[in-house]
Amino acid sequence: MNLLQWLLQTDSGVVGLILRITLRIVMFPHGAQKVLGWFGGHGFRGTMKFFTDSGTPAGLALLAIAAEFLGPLGLAVGLLTRVAALGIAYVMLVAMATVHWPHGFFMNWYGNQKGEGFEYHLLVLGIAVSLIIAGAGSWSLDAALADAR
Repeated sequence: MNLLQWLLQTDSGVVGLILRITLRIVMFPHGAQKVLGWFGGHGFRGTMKFFTDSGTPAGLALLAIAAEFLGPLGLAVGLLTRVAALGIAYVMLVAMATVHWPHGFFMNWYGNQKGEGFEYHLLVLGIAVSLIIAGAGSWSLDAALADAR
């Protein structure tokens, strides 16, 4: 099995569909904040400035923004699901390690800590890794392309 076959391979079950639609719904607003300035975000220029001012190299900042914006678009139609999920997984790992770990596990539900914990990021990471392993599931372009080969 070559790399492209593995990237597209999936089953016809609904688990992959449910996971990818859930991840798409959760991640798209974050990407739209970073690229389009929707949902109170700063848009592409503001986000790039924030990342680069924080010491993130511009190339890595661009990849993170692309993962959060393009990844959910691919997940919505099930196109290159494993690639989209891998990009999102990396973004979550970096966010956990560099920003959220010092604040502990829990989100800042009551406003009594200086930042947000990593529980949300861990959930997103779990969904992304599941999609990397299982693939897109039913109603996906990945399945359609794999069948066409």
